[in-house]
Formats: sequence, structure tokens, C-alpha cells
Amino acid sequence: MGDRVRFSARWAALLAAGGLAALAAPALLGERPFELRMLTIVCLYATLGHGWNVLGGYAGQSSLGHGVFFGAGAYVTACLVGLLGASPWLALPAGALAAALIGVAIGWPCFRLRGHYFVIATLVVAESAFLLVNAWEPLGGAMGLNLPIRPDGFANLQFGRDKTGYYYVALAMLALVTALVWALQRSSFGFVLRAIRDDEAAVRSLGFSPARYKQVAMALSAAIVGACGGFFAQYVLFVDPPSVLALSLSVTIALIPILGGIGTVSGPIIGAAVLVPLSEYSRVWFSGTGRNVDLLVYGALIMLISVYRPQGLAGVLGDALRGARAPAGARGAGAQTGAGGAG
Repeated sequence: MGDRVRFSARWAALLAAGGLAALAAPALLGERPFELRMLTIVCLYATLGHGWNVLGGYAGQSSLGHGVFFGAGAYVTACLVGLLGASPWLALPAGALAAALIGVAIGWPCFRLRGHYFVIATLVVAESAFLLVNAWEPLGGAMGLNLPIRPDGFANLQFGRDKTGYYYVALAMLALVTALVWALQRSSFGFVLRAIRDDEAAVRSLGFSPARYKQVAMALSAAIVGACGGFFAQYVLFVDPPSVLALSLSVTIALIPILGGIGTVSGPIIGAAVLVPLSEYSRVWFSGTGRNVDLLVYGALIMLISVYRPQGLAGVLGDALRGARAPAGARGAGAQTGAGGAG
């Protein structure tokens, strides 16, 4: 019990240090817009990873179609702000709600499928949505939609010259969603989701409805991703199918928690903190000649994690904290035991 408390204290100290560093990051960076933008994208993608993790990590329903929900949130926000002149603070929840409703509509037929059939179905839905919106003129078609430029400030969620405001909004979204997922993980709802992931038939035999729980998980997952899409629309002030509905976006959303640690609170944050800088700096270092180099590195990392650390980078960090916590004698005995078992 004491070891567990000390281990939790290490995680809490690490989280507190990370939170303070995140709050102080803009002041520490100074006039470095590239790094500030990268940190904003890290927060955004970590939140997206949390959204995917609710469905894929806890409920065990791996999806490659979450780009649909991101695009739904982005387009609803763009239409409400750009065409109707609504406040972005009303458009963001509307985008999240629209994504949740779309998620429920998609989940109703897709949850009848299992395993790789479910994955393929979500993939088909994502590609179909891209083709549909790309040809739909009321939504701008392939040309996309522009959001109006308004006076800078949090009221309009626009920051023309100094992008620090975007960073703090993205950080607040990440903190809020992280707290939500932390509470979900420890709730009875979260326990049922993990039970569905491990043995759906057993959950059904206990009188629970797996379909109902998976639908709620899909709605929550889609709402989180849709809110991120709305924020992205405000951030770039432009949406088009390649930027918010591309299949590569759905794959990246899934890769983040897979690399960081599926079914963990820290996994999406760690995954985004690794993948986003890797992607951004590879583009800078290799320029045009390094196109898709980041995807090759992603693949190599995923293979290494799958073979050596299936629990993801969060598991690696957890093992390191446990190793730092354990007495030297215990570590030596553990190493001898492991060596004897291997032999």
C-alpha cells in the first residue's frame, strides 16, 4: 500500500511539474512562434487522443474514422460563425453536439460488426464523408470555407499577431478533457466499458447492454473530437476536406493513444508530446525531400512498442518510476529472477 502511495505521489509530482511548465511555456519561449504553434498542436492532438481513447482504449472499439467527427465539428463551427455570425463559444458546443449525433448514427449499424470488420466499416465511413463533402457545394466543396476575421480577443476566439491565446485555450481544453477521462476511468461506467473490451459476452450475461454503453462511449468520444475540430477551424480560419476530413487525420488520431498507451489517462498526452514534435521537426529538417518521413518513423515506433512494450510509452514511464522507487536490493533480486525465468 505504501509503495502504491509513493508511486501515485511520483505521478502527481510529475503531473504538477508538467502543468507548471505548460503554463509558463509561452513566457519561456518568448518570440518563437514555431514552437508555440507546435505546443498548441500538441495540446490539440492530446485532446483528440483522449477522445479516441474513450471508444478505442476503454470500450475496445478501435476506429479509423474519427476524422469524420473532427470534420463535423470544424464545418458546423465554420458555418455558424462564417455564415450566421454566431459566437464561436456557441459554435464549439454545437459542433461537439453535431459530432456526437453523427457518432450515434454511425455507431448504430457499425456496432453490429466486430473486430477488423468494425475497423473497416469506420474506414469506409471516413472516406465516404470526405468524398461527399468534397463534392457538396453548399459547404464550399473542394474550395472549402473561410471564417471571417474579427477583432482579436477571447470573445471572438481570434488572435491575429500573438497566438498565445490559442495555446491557452487548447491547454484548457486538454486539462478539462483529461479531468473528464480521469473521472470516467474511475467511474462505474468506465469499469463497464473496460469489461466490454475484455469480454462482451460476460457483460451481457450480467444484465448490462453492451450496445447502449458503446453508443454512449461513441457519443462522448465523437463530442470531444468534434470540439477539437471546432477549435481547429477557429485557429486556422479555414476548413476544407483535405485539412479536416483526410484519412491520414483519422489514422493520426488513433496512433497517438496507441503509441502513448491505450486505455490510460497519460497515454494520449505522452503520445502527442512525441509524435507532434517528430512530425513538425522532420518537415523542417528534411524540407520537401523529407515528405512522409514522419510516417515512416511513426510506423517504426508503433512496431517497436507493439513488440517490446504493448502498454505504450506510458507503461515505459511507469516502469521507470517503479524502478526508481524500488530499493536496490529488490531491483537486483528482480533482475536475477527475470534472468532465471528467461533461462
